[in-house]
Amino acid sequence: MTAPLPVSVIVASRGRPDALALCLRALRQQDHPRFEVIVVADPAGIAVTEATPVKRVRFDEANISVARNLGIAAAAGEVVAFIDDDAVAEPTWLTRLTAPFADPEVAASGGFVRGRNGISYQWKARLADRWGEHEPLAVDEAKPSLHAGEPGRAVRTEGTNCAFRRDVLAEIGGFDPAYRFYLDDTDLDMRLAAAGHLTAIVPGAQVVHGFAASERRRSDRVPLTLHEIGASSAVFWRRHAAGLDTTTTMRRLRDEQRGRALRHMVSGGIEPDEVGKLMATLEAGLAEGGRRVLTRLEPIPAGTEPFLPFRARAGQARVLAGRIWQARRLRAAAAAAAARGEIVTLILLSPDARPHRVRFRPEGFWEQAGGIFGPADRREPRFRLWTFSARVRHEAIRTAVCRPFHQIG
Repeated sequence: MTAPLPVSVIVASRGRPDALALCLRALRQQDHPRFEVIVVADPAGIAVTEATPVKRVRFDEANISVARNLGIAAAAGEVVAFIDDDAVAEPTWLTRLTAPFADPEVAASGGFVRGRNGISYQWKARLADRWGEHEPLAVDEAKPSLHAGEPGRAVRTEGTNCAFRRDVLAEIGGFDPAYRFYLDDTDLDMRLAAAGHLTAIVPGAQVVHGFAASERRRSDRVPLTLHEIGASSAVFWRRHAAGLDTTTTMRRLRDEQRGRALRHMVSGGIEPDEVGKLMATLEAGLAEGGRRVLTRLEPIPAGTEPFLPFRARAGQARVLAGRIWQARRLRAAAAAAAARGEIVTLILLSPDARPHRVRFRPEGFWEQAGGIFGPADRREPRFRLWTFSARVRHEAIRTAVCRPFHQIG
């Protein structure tokens, strides 16, 4: 059997040291045998890595494309993978995400992204067009599949869950610094598609994306500014739809962002006068994006630092389960098992129909909590009769797609 290619995992972080620490905690449970981690971060982010064997790149500017390119420059792996600092990876994530690179024709891969409840999907497989607009891509969700884009149409990879062959990525100049945030990954996908590269979609390679607070949004996802959405959209159209009429696309963008702001207003997230202020930031961004200097992307040179293996401790996986009133004792047991290197899923059930939520706790274990009769997958009925043991086994089997276990209890 061919040995897995060495992988460099790149995490860009700014202003979120606690989220970064949790992201790195989950990476310590990866079952991939040969990877390094590169953290590109501000001083607070660098500080939380001091006891962790990672490559550190200091960078404190609001430009995720530049941050990622600095990570690529430091990478010694043949494959580079990306995860956001506000995401946590399932233990099998990296192995599954990078397995398709055994095929020399594959240049990129992308996995599925679950949302803040830890269960529902934010993104599965998508296509993007020259306007930066997306549509679903039908794939077999039971296994990886290969897809080719074409000029003006690309297979999407999500920036929080993607990997690339390093030499291909470096040759095309990595990420375009004109995108400080938003559409940076879509632009890269478009360039890969135009060059004829294959992208693998790997449904089993999954991360949970938390949408942490930043300079652009609050923790409840209420936007603080739409400036960079406007600016990056204008840059994208200049790059990929030059000479074409953008009137319709620009109108759709304005309508979409106004609708988003109005929904937050109706839910009480913002005041009525803030809708107009947000839309003004979008217009300012569109104008600035139309003036932003676009440069030719130069290849990224190979790094000089040797490969730095990351100390992962992917032990056996087990499921613990109990009633919600046993939470304190079971959490202590789960934390102790995680400290020994085990991959632990703790299922806590209450005697009701509350929807389930999943999170990765700082102690290093996965916790799923909800009603014994409530839905986990939001497509399930809102109420279903279960016995305790049957429900625990059902949930253990469902999560085994990403966290295969050897025992329950």
